[in-house]
Amino acid sequence: MIDALRLMAWLSPGYPVGAYAYSHGLEWAVECGDVHDEASLTTWLADVLERGSCRNDLIFAAHAHAAALAGDHEALTNLNDLALALAPSRELRLETSQQGRSFLDVTRAAWGNDVLAQLGDALTDAVAYPVAVGLAAGAHRMALAPVLAGFGLAFLQNLVSAALRCAPIGQSAGTRVIAALTPKVDALAATVPVLSLDDLGSATLRLDLGSFRHETQYSRIFRS
Repeated sequence: MIDALRLMAWLSPGYPVGAYAYSHGLEWAVECGDVHDEASLTTWLADVLERGSCRNDLIFAAHAHAAALAGDHEALTNLNDLALALAPSRELRLETSQQGRSFLDVTRAAWGNDVLAQLGDALTDAVAYPVAVGLAAGAHRMALAPVLAGFGLAFLQNLVSAALRCAPIGQSAGTRVIAALTPKVDALAATVPVLSLDDLGSATLRLDLGSFRHETQYSRIFRS
């Protein structure tokens, strides 16, 4: 039970990682009209989950979890370097690195143990968010499956929260979007444990290009 409660705390919107400041390209998608109602938001998010960065993040989290279980400092640092290098734009790199650094620092302070302290010392600079979450979960020897499912759902919920602030949808529509896509999160998470780093990849080019355009977007409330 304590593992479930710990995971809920870590992935809560109230956990101080600054997730509220980022839209992962959604603000630009709203600005250009790609996302304009409940149906288009559902389609856009489904692609991000299954063909975009959420899938990659789950792979990184799973491998960070394994590296933590093995106490492998080198594998962990190499994994983190790869995760940061694969961020397709400055804004998306900032999004993952700022949240990752914040997550690791606050978790070490509040939920720390010897393994997390030792492995965390290997990550002295920028930290990719999924690597930080996988590391912390592995250091606490938490089961992988619920960590992946919980991380995926938190990813989805954060983007729906962003949509409520910048897209023409209300809370009821946002709740329906989460309900519609939760089975996709569960199915995606179930595929990840057997995937290698060679399985990394995405096909959300419009989001990636949009993250560049968001840097110079005239009016914006998010950092990505």
